[in-house]
Order: sequence, then structure tokens, then C-alpha cells
Amino acid sequence: MHSPDEARKRRLDALASGDPTTLAERYAALEPSAPAATPIRGPEIGMVMLRGRAGGGGAVFNLGEATVTRATVKLATGEVGHAIVLGRHLQKAGIVAHLDALAQLPDWVQVIETGFVTPALAEQDAARIRQAEETEATRVDFFTMVRGED
Repeated sequence: MHSPDEARKRRLDALASGDPTTLAERYAALEPSAPAATPIRGPEIGMVMLRGRAGGGGAVFNLGEATVTRATVKLATGEVGHAIVLGRHLQKAGIVAHLDALAQLPDWVQVIETGFVTPALAEQDAARIRQAEETEATRVDFFTMVRGED
């Protein structure tokens, strides 16, 4: 399937891109049974530079800055979880970092996958489909008619 690094990247991408309210609701139900995490860093708000390429493959240029929130936590058993989320979401960054640490425990991998990652990916797919349908509904087809011979 996926290497451990690819699986972790997929999981972190899904969690960081998920809706903060939905994530917090699911986490509230899980938190009492989950091993506690000690904050190591943050959550703290900062900025990152966004870079782009002209035409997708040309010279790199600085596009602008974006606000991010990062957090790092550690479980009593030694697993360290990290999170960087777009925007100013202190609670979300802490939750994602804790879930990242929990997912490193064999007993918790499937819980995190089925309870958080799979629903987050489904929500993202539904949002993509909804946006595609909205875009398609506003599409205009232009055509040219020929009026005789030139």
C-alpha cells in the first residue's frame, strides 16, 4: 500500500485540510480515551512564504505570505506528533499534532484512519465535486458561425 512516510503524509494532509469544527467534534469524543499529550512547541502562529513557478515550470518567484499555525506534542510513551495548518487555528493544530502522535501507536492507527482521515478525505472529495458541478453550471460554450464564403 503506502510506505510509513507516505501514509503519514497522507494522514497529515487530510487532517490539516479538514474542517476545524468537524475535527474538534470528532476529537472531543475520542479525547477521554486517548493517551494524553504534552505540548513541546506551540501551538503558535507564524508566516510562511508561498512560492510559485511561472507557467508551472519556469523561474521560481515569491507569490506572497500565508499565516500558519504549528504545534508539536509528545506522548508519555515517547511518540512525537507534529502539525502545520493553514490559518490561525490554535486548537486545530494541537488536535492534528496529537492525532499524529497517536497514529504512531499500533493500537491507534486504525482508530485515527477510520474516525478522522477517511471522513476528512470524503469531505474533501465532496467539496471538489460540488465545486466542479457549480463551475460546470456556469460554463458558456462559444461557437462561431460562418456567413458565406470569403
